Amino acid sequence: MKLFFKDHMSIIILYCISFLLLPWMIQALDDLTAHYFYFIFLVSFLFILWLVGRYYRRRRLYTHLEKEDLSRDDLHLYEPQASIEQAYSEKLRQMQYLHLTQQQQLEEQAEEKHLVLSHFAHQMKTPLSVIQLLTQSASTMTSNELQQWQTISKECDKLTFTLNQLLTYERSSNLVADLKIEPILLKELVKEVVNDLKDYFITKEVFPKLMLAEDQMIYSDRKWLKVVLYQVLNNAVKYSEVASTVHIDYDNDFLHIDNRGETIPTNEISRVFDLFYTGKKGRTNGEATGIGLFLVKKVLTILDHPFTLQSSHDHTTFSINFSSSLIK
Repeated sequence: MKLFFKDHMSIIILYCISFLLLPWMIQALDDLTAHYFYFIFLVSFLFILWLVGRYYRRRRLYTHLEKEDLSRDDLHLYEPQASIEQAYSEKLRQMQYLHLTQQQQLEEQAEEKHLVLSHFAHQMKTPLSVIQLLTQSASTMTSNELQQWQTISKECDKLTFTLNQLLTYERSSNLVADLKIEPILLKELVKEVVNDLKDYFITKEVFPKLMLAEDQMIYSDRKWLKVVLYQVLNNAVKYSEVASTVHIDYDNDFLHIDNRGETIPTNEISRVFDLFYTGKKGRTNGEATGIGLFLVKKVLTILDHPFTLQSSHDHTTFSINFSSSLIK
């Protein structure tokens, strides 16, 4: 209530002056009808005078409110004059302090989670590596025992892949700062990814077929593009039919990765890139994490490589457009 009266003090004073002048004018003029326009002029003059004074007193506030592009400095009024401006400016300072405090707390919590998850993932990879070495050295066991160890090895590979996805997801939070755009031989990079997935190709009885020019070069980030190709090829192998071929070719500035197998339902195409969305296949075989294609979308969007996903007639094709990243 106190602030209300302070804010309207000027109009209260104007009203009091007008109220006091009115009886005096009626008495002084004697016949008000003969001096009606003079009375209107005097009242209008006082009102305009009040408006002009109010405008100049609050012009900085009006300029501040009409400004479209704001910066952090605009959270405070420049030399607030009126009581309402001072109260408004003080409230903004309190809000800014609260916002910055909460932002700092959230950043500290996010950094702490990032360190804990990274540490956890690295700690898990050590015992997994030991288990995998043990399974590979199990040569004197019976066929039944060997089959069990192979199952353990397979599950270890799944855990390793998931942990690597987790680490990649954590690192992608600073992806822009980590980018290093450089010329890349596309076929050489694809060969590296295929070689990394060699055991998976053999296990799934799927065969890669590369149809890429030896000298085809593009501009991109080698590390993150490799992450994308690894994830896409891993999915292509995972969902391919036995004894089928994954075709990798480059045509008209597009890299196509095509596999034959069960297609993705049309209503899921636009959702498979959402975080943690696994779709019908993921619920059926339980292997999907819903992280891989989300990372693919995030990385390719930042790298400015448009992409498409098509799935029909037992064929699924993932295409990456490198037209804006070619070395002319």
